[in-house]
Amino acid sequence: MTKTDPESSGSDDKKNLKDLTRAELRAFVADELGEPAFRGDQLFRWIWARGARSFEEMTDLGRALRARLAGVAVIPTGAVKKRTPASDGTVKVLTELAGGASVETVWIPDWGPGHAGTIPEPDTPPEPGARAQVPRPSRITLCLSTQYGCAWGCRFCYTATMGLGRDLRAWEIADQVLVATREAPDALPTPVDPGSKPGDKGGDKVALNLVYMGMGEPLANLEATIRSIQILTDEQGLAIPPRRITVSTVGLVPAIERLIDETGVRLAVSLHATTDAQRDEIMPVNRKWKLGELLDAVRALPMGKRDHVTFEYILLAGVNDTPEDARRLVRLTHGLRAKVNLIPFNPHPGAPYARPSDEAVSAFKEALRDKGVHTYVRRARGDDVLAACGQLAGEGKVQRRPV
Repeated sequence: MTKTDPESSGSDDKKNLKDLTRAELRAFVADELGEPAFRGDQLFRWIWARGARSFEEMTDLGRALRARLAGVAVIPTGAVKKRTPASDGTVKVLTELAGGASVETVWIPDWGPGHAGTIPEPDTPPEPGARAQVPRPSRITLCLSTQYGCAWGCRFCYTATMGLGRDLRAWEIADQVLVATREAPDALPTPVDPGSKPGDKGGDKVALNLVYMGMGEPLANLEATIRSIQILTDEQGLAIPPRRITVSTVGLVPAIERLIDETGVRLAVSLHATTDAQRDEIMPVNRKWKLGELLDAVRALPMGKRDHVTFEYILLAGVNDTPEDARRLVRLTHGLRAKVNLIPFNPHPGAPYARPSDEAVSAFKEALRDKGVHTYVRRARGDDVLAACGQLAGEGKVQRRPV
């Protein structure tokens, strides 16, 4: 990014406070404004713990300071262009960013066993004309995007058909949490409660998991990905535990160790094939870093007793769903503290693949489990509105940038 890019500094070259970590905010108010450093903590809490979108909301800051801040700084937020609810309660949010970029974030409620693909009936009917109300979920997962488009060309992924427009900045990644929760169904308790005090426990909040599995490759935008995690995990902001954050990668081997060392988040590896020839065909990244290099990088990661890596494996009918593939996958993951997430292919316009039958998915899963591999099938969420894994594509193609 250059200094003239509109997303780099906010409007009129004012300082973009959302793109600063708490330590950087403390330095900004001390060095640029001559205020005590703790004012930076207050700003951070207002922006991230309370979701403030203007300085006027920051009532524990003096009027004079608020006026000075308004003159030199901004608190930007993405403009919601479209909110698309799915039949299962999933909500896809399309947000417009600077420079013509638009990205999709997916809000996924989980009501626990017995409600796969269905929305529980509300306790009370909604008022006429009101937006749909749903009962309290046990947890919410937000699927975040890290790039406008993607350059890595995975053949099963709708985002790959866009090409790459640009990387998102750290604040644009982190801000998706605030934007998406504001777009939640009416009357639903959310993880972000602007009316709460920083550090509030319990109450109306819902457990929140973040998955960096939306548009783009997080490790191809490593600096911004790490900074966004630092912002989201800060104890005076949203305070999301690193163990509730999962970052997915197609296998950018040189960046994996740094991501884990600097963030402590969970790692998900998009494997999707059991031979190099197969992976070369469906995932061009494999032409740079072969399966052996990728698995060696995973094996080299320090693992605590509760740590594991997730291998994501999209099942493509007649391509990688055979008994031989299952046996090879067992061998590839042998000795790793890992689990395998099987993802039956989610169709999208122009896709060259088909979804396997339920019987084929079940047989593949059992073949892994019989050999002691912790295996789960990820059920599609929001697939009727193209919000499921591999279905995000914003508003179409962008100018392709080389990898």
